[in-house]
Amino acid sequence: MIDYDFPLWRPPSEGENLIIQATLGCRYNQCGFCSMYKSKTYRERPLDEVFADMDTAAAEWPDAHRVFLADGDAYCLPTDKLVALCDGLAARFPRLQRVSAYATPFDILKKSPDEIALLKSKRLGLVYLGIESGSDEMLRRIAKGSARQMAAALTLARECGLKVSATVILGLGGQGHWQDHIDATADLVNRAPPVYLSTLQLGLENSVAPRFFERWGEDFQWQDDQAVMVELRRLVERLEPPSPVIFRSNHASNTLALAGTLPKDKPKLLAQLDAALAGNVRLRPQWIRGL
Repeated sequence: MIDYDFPLWRPPSEGENLIIQATLGCRYNQCGFCSMYKSKTYRERPLDEVFADMDTAAAEWPDAHRVFLADGDAYCLPTDKLVALCDGLAARFPRLQRVSAYATPFDILKKSPDEIALLKSKRLGLVYLGIESGSDEMLRRIAKGSARQMAAALTLARECGLKVSATVILGLGGQGHWQDHIDATADLVNRAPPVYLSTLQLGLENSVAPRFFERWGEDFQWQDDQAVMVELRRLVERLEPPSPVIFRSNHASNTLALAGTLPKDKPKLLAQLDAALAGNVRLRPQWIRGL
C-alpha cells in the first residue's frame, strides 16, 4: 500500500482512480476560502520517491488506467519532470489512458503550446481548475487572480486540446454582490468555455472563516439555499457557450444536483430549477452536505 502524506484531496470524479503524490501541499495556497493543504509546506517530491510509489501501486493494481497526480497544483511542475512522471506511469501501467492534475491559471499560462501538446501526448490531458468567479471584484476578495487570467488560461488550454474541468462557487458574492458574481461568471464561460463546468456551494471551515471575512469586510451576508438556487438559475439561463459544456451541480456541497450539456439541455435544467424553487423537488438536506 502506498504510504500517502495525509491529508489527501482529489476531485470527486477521481474517486475510483489511482492517486500518485507528485507534490505535497499547494504552491499557491492563498485562496481566501480554501482550507486545504494548510497543514503542509509545499515541496516537489523527488522522482525516485514518486517512482517507488508507482512501483508499489503497480504491484497492487496493475490494471489501473486513470491516474490523478496530487497534491494541490501538480501541473505547476516543470514540463520535463511531468514528462518523466507520465513516462514512468506508462511504463508501469500498460492500460494507462489518462493522467490528470489540479492546476491554477498561472500554471497553464506558464507553459507554451508545445509543452501543453507534449504533455497531452503523454496522456496528461485533463486539469481541474477553480474559476470560482468571473468577477474581478470577487476574485480580488478571495485572492484568486483576475478574470483576464482565467480567460487566457481557458483559451490556451482549449486551443491546445487540454481538457479543463472548471468549478465556480455559488454564494461567493453574498447577498450584496451575487448578481455581479453570476453575470460575470456566465460572461467568462461564454467567452472561454471549459469542457466541464461544475458548481460548488460556498462553505467555510472554521480555520479560514476569519481570513475570508477580513478580506470581505462587514458587508458580506450569507445567501440561504433558496437564494443560491436563484443564483444557479441565473447562471444556467445566461450560459450560451459557443461549444458544448458538460455541466454538473452534483458536488456534495450543492443544494440541488443537476446534470446536462449546455446550451442543449438548458430548457430541461431551467425546468428542474423552477420546480425546485416552487417547492416541488426535494432538496439535499443540510446535514449530508459538505466540502
